[in-house]
Amino acid sequence: MAAMKPRTGDGPMEVTKEARSLVMRIPLEGGGRLVVELNPQEANNLSAALEAAVALIKK
Repeated sequence: MAAMKPRTGDGPMEVTKEARSLVMRIPLEGGGRLVVELNPQEANNLSAALEAAVALIKK
């Protein structure tokens, strides 16, 4: 029987390129990771939305 590994959200947020898409892995507070697959256009849209959110915080 294989050893059970705890599912934690510890670790960095990361993005990897796989085939024709980007895969983003985001650690979650309750444990585990949120995995999101994005195409280049979706990644650009996410980038713009996050920049707008950061601009609101800096005000």
